[in-house]
Amino acid sequence: MFKNVLLAIDLTEPTSWARSLPVALELCKASSGRLHVVTVAAEVNMQVASFFPEDANERLLAHAKSELSAWAGKHVPAGVAVDAIVRQGSIHREIIATAEKVGADVIVMASHKPAIRDYVLGANAAHVVRHAACSVMVVRG
Repeated sequence: MFKNVLLAIDLTEPTSWARSLPVALELCKASSGRLHVVTVAAEVNMQVASFFPEDANERLLAHAKSELSAWAGKHVPAGVAVDAIVRQGSIHREIIATAEKVGADVIVMASHKPAIRDYVLGANAAHVVRHAACSVMVVRG
């Protein structure tokens, strides 16, 4: 049913994957699907770029790639085909763009406990749900 499962995580926040990873793994196992894990790395924007080395974004990206590969090696069981993908930019836009690029059948992501401004879903989860072309499973926790 789901041949390409995209799991969106925040490497700095274990709650972003603690409950959603098992769900994504079950979807993959049920249909021998491939797991694509995406994280959106920090980015130095134009307003503050002059305060950082010229290669700051490249270094942030390289660090995130290393961290995500280590995370996948530790948390994704052997036998599950996995791709580790790191993007930079707007979180919800990068998740949606990655889903399109990998041909995701479903996006699995966690949603944080809502604040007043985003009472139903987290802000990024809400954007992904509204704009993704594929199914989106939001795991609450």
